[in-house]
Amino acid sequence: MMISFFDQFASPTYMGIPLIAIALLFPWMLLPSPSNRWMNNRVVSIQNWAINRLTHQLFLPLNSGGHKWALMLISLMLLLLSLNMLGLLPYTFTPTTQLSLNMGLAVPLWLATVILGLRNQPTAALGHLLPEGTPTPLIPVLVTIETISLFIRPLALGVRLTANLTAGHLLIQLIATAAFTMMSTASMSILITAVLLLLTLLEVAVAMIQAYVYVLLLTLYLQENV
Repeated sequence: MMISFFDQFASPTYMGIPLIAIALLFPWMLLPSPSNRWMNNRVVSIQNWAINRLTHQLFLPLNSGGHKWALMLISLMLLLLSLNMLGLLPYTFTPTTQLSLNMGLAVPLWLATVILGLRNQPTAALGHLLPEGTPTPLIPVLVTIETISLFIRPLALGVRLTANLTAGHLLIQLIATAAFTMMSTASMSILITAVLLLLTLLEVAVAMIQAYVYVLLLTLYLQENV
């Protein structure tokens, strides 16, 4: 019986326990815990350097009001990065291929940035819905378009992450199936295996970039409202 290629994106359960809950908690176990030593080891030092650089890069355009979000957004990026990378291992489940999870992360954070903007600077927040110098007949049309684009932002966040990871996983599975099927032909099998290796490296880069882009877009939404 042929297994569907899309079975890997179904949320599995074991003894009634959804494995997505275990997958969400597992990345926290991989992060080194702080210690009382004066000097950290190489792994912790490299990790702290990377986190500091990413934090500086993401929050450099924001004023001091937006820096309060640094801990939450950097933690979100580390969580997404861990889940995306762990999903590339064999016999694992990738929670970020589920649109419900990505939307569950995107909608509250996007809504928090909108509410923050309406509370702190309501005039500027509402001013984004209508560009300056717009002709009077175009005002209703532009306000409608900008309102739709505002509410579609969390959907774009969730769909972008889901679509990129889903497409990469499906392509890897298709090429791996072709390599297994053509094992009788040595030359074609070696060629397809080489393509599969390169695609896996590309998927590693996509997993890292998508986690960064997800948080980067949230910081851009935050920048408009602080």
